[in-house]
Amino acid sequence: MKNMVEIRWHGRGGQGAKTACLLLADAAFASGKYVQGFPEYGPERMGAPITAYNRISDERCTIHSNIYNPDYVVVVDETLLQSVDVTHGLNPEGAIVINTHKSPDEVRPLLRGYEGRVYTLDARAISERTLGKYFPNTPMLAAIVKVSGVLDPWRFVSDMETSFKHKFATKPQVIAGNMECLTQSLKEVRG
Repeated sequence: MKNMVEIRWHGRGGQGAKTACLLLADAAFASGKYVQGFPEYGPERMGAPITAYNRISDERCTIHSNIYNPDYVVVVDETLLQSVDVTHGLNPEGAIVINTHKSPDEVRPLLRGYEGRVYTLDARAISERTLGKYFPNTPMLAAIVKVSGVLDPWRFVSDMETSFKHKFATKPQVIAGNMECLTQSLKEVRG
């Protein structure tokens, strides 16, 4: 399908990969795109590897399956690089975005020969600095928006602020930190 972007998320249960996937779908929908956002369920438990998927398109999508050849991959937990083939089927014209303090050159040897673009973001440092706690999903959400170009980054920030105001209506004190987290992540992606 023309103009469709497919994204696969790898994380561990409890890190928010599924939530970030669904937030990306909401933001893409708000910008007028056709979207799919769904997790792959299995016997998930806290800390177990999980996978989630996004399809974002300018046209209605009639494909209803997992994504086997993604354009982009997001790795929310870098320890998965040692146990999961996160680059399996990844389009060499696409990119991978990894949550790590390391540079793209430092993690490339762990990517089983993947020759495409590699980006990294220290989601731990950003979330601890802006949110006071480790929530890797918010920084990684901003990172994939920046790397993929699937949405205008600054419209995305605006749409997320609207979403956060609704989602955190009873906890408005968390909105500013989440917004700062998104904007810092957009600026700090390395590639």
